[in-house]
Amino acid sequence: MTKIRAAITGVGAWLPETVLTNADLEKMVDTTDEWIQSRTGIKERRILKGEKQGTSVMAVNAIKNLLEKTNTKPEEIELVIIATVTPDYVFPSTANLVCTRAGLTNAWGFDLAAACSGFLYGLTTAIQFIESGRHKKVILVGADKMSSIVDYKDRATCIIFGDGAGAVLLEPSKDENGVIDSILKSDGTGVTYLHMASGGSVSPASHATVDAGEHYVYQEGQAVFKHAVVNMAEVSAQILERNHLTGEDVAFLLPHQANKRICDATANRMGIGPEKMLMNIERYGNTTAATIPLLMHDYEKRFKKGDNIILAAFGGGFTWGSVYIKWAYDTK
Repeated sequence: MTKIRAAITGVGAWLPETVLTNADLEKMVDTTDEWIQSRTGIKERRILKGEKQGTSVMAVNAIKNLLEKTNTKPEEIELVIIATVTPDYVFPSTANLVCTRAGLTNAWGFDLAAACSGFLYGLTTAIQFIESGRHKKVILVGADKMSSIVDYKDRATCIIFGDGAGAVLLEPSKDENGVIDSILKSDGTGVTYLHMASGGSVSPASHATVDAGEHYVYQEGQAVFKHAVVNMAEVSAQILERNHLTGEDVAFLLPHQANKRICDATANRMGIGPEKMLMNIERYGNTTAATIPLLMHDYEKRFKKGDNIILAAFGGGFTWGSVYIKWAYDTK
């Protein structure tokens, strides 16, 4: 019996209209456009504004864009996975809300939290439902409203993050293309360096935690940078070696958009030239679980059927990984 392989058959995205530029941030914190660009590569980021506008708003719009592009009916979707660390609520899940609001009447869903590695964790999870034969149409969304947990008085973090959502449709492959391999890692000792201190069961929300600013992202930048450079680069090199590939065999590297220097280090470790490393960090900043699907959306027209594409990410906590896919279609 031939093994069923899962393939990405379409990409959708949605970004908020409000643009927060480096010039805007210069008026809010002690920073400069030159300082931000030289250390991160970011020029601007998108921010979701409006009362009661949560991550689900972006996810629903990304799904609607995906369905329209792939000519897929909402009722055909069987499962939705939302990779996010900024859910609308602790419960119900954002996926639950999204299924209803996007008209996915025959779908069930759940949220998955792995910070910036969320899309890779979600992709590896989603393909199991295709490969097992249980489902034929699964949507994976990477979406985060990072502006909801960023302290805009903290210049170390507020310059980095933005809001956005990207979605992919997964279906059984019609050939040998699709998701080929993945390596995922985690290390809980990373909680020291990158976390949100309160709001969970260890430290529930209270006047004291709010007053102490413990519901914002906390990051020790240098420590996170060092771990990201080593681990994201190493796991990406490992997936090449395991699949008997070299940098010359790779059509494109899609790295998580956290910091241009981290992406450069990963490409160098893999022997991949800058022309193959895709970037859009200058326009969107770090949208956490959304960065890789947003890259797919922005560069989709450059991908050709059969292209070897490597995805790589590193996230808080720590989580990291790499996924090898053979692109399954030519964009019309």
